[in-house]
Amino acid sequence: MATARLRSASSIRGILLRHCSVVPAPSPACRLPLLSQARWASQAAAVKETETSGSKISIGPKPKQIKEDEKDDGLVYQGPISSTIKKVKLLSLSTCCLSVSLGPVITFMTSPDMNVILKGAVASTVIFLSATTTAALHWFVSPYIHNLRWRPGSDSFEAEMITWLATPLRRTIKFADVKPAETNRPFVTFRAEGNFYFVDADHFSNKALLARLTPQKQPHESAFKNL
Repeated sequence: MATARLRSASSIRGILLRHCSVVPAPSPACRLPLLSQARWASQAAAVKETETSGSKISIGPKPKQIKEDEKDDGLVYQGPISSTIKKVKLLSLSTCCLSVSLGPVITFMTSPDMNVILKGAVASTVIFLSATTTAALHWFVSPYIHNLRWRPGSDSFEAEMITWLATPLRRTIKFADVKPAETNRPFVTFRAEGNFYFVDADHFSNKALLARLTPQKQPHESAFKNL
């Protein structure tokens, strides 16, 4: 009897040890919440990184982007406020179109007791002011060079401007045609073939090329020099 009880006790102890040592594997139903939590955490981290990177405001293009563009098409300069000028230009064009198209309609539909001649004068004034501000903005920002491309050793370069419709306009300019601006017009660096151009000297990395784009005025000889 004693040996039988010892054998039964040892067998029960072995069974208990086996059950305690084996850890049950998580079921597939338990794995799904863990996977979803891991995915949610990774997505939250990615959103946080994009928010922190997007919150930083920088003027001008990124250095890595300029280096990649230089390898592709010889880009040596990008205007630091190029995107801002394009957005303001598009906004001005859209408001001008709305004023020209909807200004007379709104003027004649409202205030029915007003004289027709007075309504025509008001509508013409609205159209004139909108067109004038759009034209003044284009005159102000038209010399701005958004992109400048140049190959080392070449005697010409390509300047990318924008038209009055905010579309890109590329011009090939020879260095021999570059002249001092000689004008009181704001935001003008040099003149070539009767057109004015502007580059931001503080954001122009190639100083040797900048010196070729900003020639100095030739001093005038005095008439009494040989007397």
